[in-house]
Amino acid sequence: MALKATIFKATLHIADMDRHYYADHHLTVARHPSETDERMMIRLLAFALNASDNLEFTKGLSTDDEPELWQKALTGDIELSIELGLPEEDRLRKACNKAQRVILYAYGGRAVPVWWDKHHNKLERFSNLTVIDLPAEETEALAALAERSMTLQVSIQDGEVTISNEQTLVNLTPIQRLPKI
Repeated sequence: MALKATIFKATLHIADMDRHYYADHHLTVARHPSETDERMMIRLLAFALNASDNLEFTKGLSTDDEPELWQKALTGDIELSIELGLPEEDRLRKACNKAQRVILYAYGGRAVPVWWDKHHNKLERFSNLTVIDLPAEETEALAALAERSMTLQVSIQDGEVTISNEQTLVNLTPIQRLPKI
């Protein structure tokens, strides 16, 4: 018998001073049986960092040809495609060919620099790709906020992210690898 996804309810109160975006989002997130709390919370972080009325979660792990999140135009064109983890170069190449903008949130601790060394030369040719490295200690702390029903305050200012619930505060400093700053 196949395991079913676990459903999480999240309310994000987003104050993004960098983009001048202030909104509340009530989200239902299905966590795949093979997905960790860390990965699911990174999906929520990616949503918060790119929040808009049109940004939505896709089928994610259960399908190979969709990113984790996307934003589509009314015409069906993909305006923004968001990937997580350390994918192969061909997956990112396909995403860059389909979408106007692609953002990869790379995480995985010591595996990230190894992956970066292997792929950065090929990835630099994609002008619509942004690669952001999420430090392991910070994403592990973020995972501790996971609850079946959660309300999170998300504050973004000068590239720094603060996520908190009633008990815990987590600070994240995403590191942009591409494009080179």
